[in-house]
Amino acid sequence: MRAPNKLQMSIAVGAVLAASSASAQGLVKTSRLSAALANQLVATAVDVCARQNQQVTAVVLDTSGVNQAMLRGDGAGINTIETAHYKAFTAVGFQTDTIDLVEQAKGGRVSSALAKVPNLLLAQGGVVIKAGNVVNGAIGVSGGKGGDIDTQCARAALDKIKDQLQ
Repeated sequence: MRAPNKLQMSIAVGAVLAASSASAQGLVKTSRLSAALANQLVATAVDVCARQNQQVTAVVLDTSGVNQAMLRGDGAGINTIETAHYKAFTAVGFQTDTIDLVEQAKGGRVSSALAKVPNLLLAQGGVVIKAGNVVNGAIGVSGGKGGDIDTQCARAALDKIKDQLQ
């Protein structure tokens, strides 16, 4: 058996240092809404829209894109479930409300590569959830008829729980 050469030793030492460096950094801490608050948020968004005779679905995702809460309002179409999820996924991924992304796209400032990324949807109705300047997730609302109703319902729901985002 031959002794390792300098290149092999360098690679081995680099791998050990990388492993110890990664473990030395410890845990990455994230914050997300509690289950109760996520459920309150989707219920409020669906209710706000229902009061405007809009049948919607609302979805809350954490910053990893994991579903925390979902509520399909009475009369909301089956397609609104995935659409709300995609809107929230897009908002949390870009850390930007999707209505702003739509406006950027109108000016040609959004990459055409977006069409190739799974689960992204360039449509109004996805709104980031922030505590201060920290994004903690996003809410997606789908099913409102016309304009920016989905965004309005999501923002109204966030406004009602903003004091609990401390």
